[in-house]
Amino acid sequence: MHAPQQKPKPGKPIWPKIPAPFVRAMLAGHSALGLAFAALIYLVCFSGAVAVFTNEFNRWEQPTAPVLHSVSPAAVGAAFDEVLAKNPKAHDLFIRMPEPALPRLSVHGDDAKGGEHTWFADASGKIVAEQQTPFSEFQAKLHTVLHLPGSWGFFLVGLTGVALLSSLVSGVLSHPRVFKDAFAFRWGGSKRLQEADLHNRISVWGLPFHVVVSLTGAFLGLSVLIVGVLAMVVFDGNREKVFALFSGPAVADDPRPAPVVDVAKGLSVLQARHPEAGFNYIFVEHPGETGQHMSINRVTPGKLSRGEMFIVDGNAKVLGEAGFESGNVGMAIYASLTPLHFGWFGGWPVKVAYFLLGLGLTAVSASGVAIWLARRRDKGRPAPRWERVWVAFCWSQPLAYGVAAMVAMLAQGVPPVAVWGGVTLLASASAFLWTPPVISIRLRLASALSLVLVALVHIGLNTGRSVDPVAWIMDASLVLGAVVLAASVKLTKTPASA
Repeated sequence: MHAPQQKPKPGKPIWPKIPAPFVRAMLAGHSALGLAFAALIYLVCFSGAVAVFTNEFNRWEQPTAPVLHSVSPAAVGAAFDEVLAKNPKAHDLFIRMPEPALPRLSVHGDDAKGGEHTWFADASGKIVAEQQTPFSEFQAKLHTVLHLPGSWGFFLVGLTGVALLSSLVSGVLSHPRVFKDAFAFRWGGSKRLQEADLHNRISVWGLPFHVVVSLTGAFLGLSVLIVGVLAMVVFDGNREKVFALFSGPAVADDPRPAPVVDVAKGLSVLQARHPEAGFNYIFVEHPGETGQHMSINRVTPGKLSRGEMFIVDGNAKVLGEAGFESGNVGMAIYASLTPLHFGWFGGWPVKVAYFLLGLGLTAVSASGVAIWLARRRDKGRPAPRWERVWVAFCWSQPLAYGVAAMVAMLAQGVPPVAVWGGVTLLASASAFLWTPPVISIRLRLASALSLVLVALVHIGLNTGRSVDPVAWIMDASLVLGAVVLAASVKLTKTPASA
């Protein structure tokens, strides 16, 4: 007869205890990673939360452009022909068709002098205006490439994603009770303990989101490096062969003159084959040459994917597809990275959730450094200058974004990135003037004022001209953000000595 199996005593942990030296090592690694990439992580997280609404900012910035919920192949072809006529020697043109997030028809190409332009068209395909959205382009590029040249920006953002993911993993491993204490708060005691609890709770509650955006961001940012390594290992350094794996059937380059491809006919052929799907963009390469062809992207309802890309030759013959949806599991995962990272699926509810979770991740990155600085102070090794600099930098961003948006509307010749950089530096200089609580309060109030002014200036410039209802929603959201920032000031107690 077997002896009865003993049950664990009440209060005794079932899981093996993590050794204290291991916990200390992970905590040290967590702090080192966070500090090394602290400013970059914060900037990428904040800009990423804003970038969720890139399409909405595009519509808000130029609300006078036609709002089209559907468009005929003939209209798409007419818009293409008119833009190509501006520069018959254009190497390629990019057509973006209406979709729920961005219901506009636009054509991007270059002029005879090599300058790049994007034009909006109406329901008939007639070009009606040139796109002027400097702020939308600024905030999108700040998140994706940090406005750095070449592939350096993608690479640095990818490394930041790796650092963020590593910090998340090491943070969980360095706090064995982080899940058990998921709803534990120590209010009324040490400010450092309160901040640590808030840091850990937000980290745990949003952990699935944090892991997804950091992992997908790392893959997207490091894609250039991945392609380079794959090219060296498999194709003797030929990067073009790597890109061909994701481009569908190849079309031989043939510069001999030929009648310009019939865009409307090619789109009609695909719409007849896939009447249930939507087509959101067409990339026309080498128009007017024998080797001309189109890459037409199809969006399948209900699929977490950026779409399937079809290759159509100059005679409107469908040559095949890239395989993003019809290929293997790896291709399907690759096609889902962008919508997963930016929250571009599921409509407004998902975007709002991504925005709030993105702000939560931004708060986690900011509070992580604040906790480390507070811990130094408690141990008798304060770094007051760095405390002021960190608070000033963190609260400089909403102000810098607001001023950049305002200048973009009033003086379109001024690069928004220069305005953003200047305001960031000036706001960070407040670290030499005030204490951290005063810096936080004054920058929050300045940010709230800037957001209200942005909304008022936008309304003043577009009253009676706006045809896009999203513009009013964005203005109301800016005012709401200002109210939240101003209300948060009441929660901060300013010391009498400040």
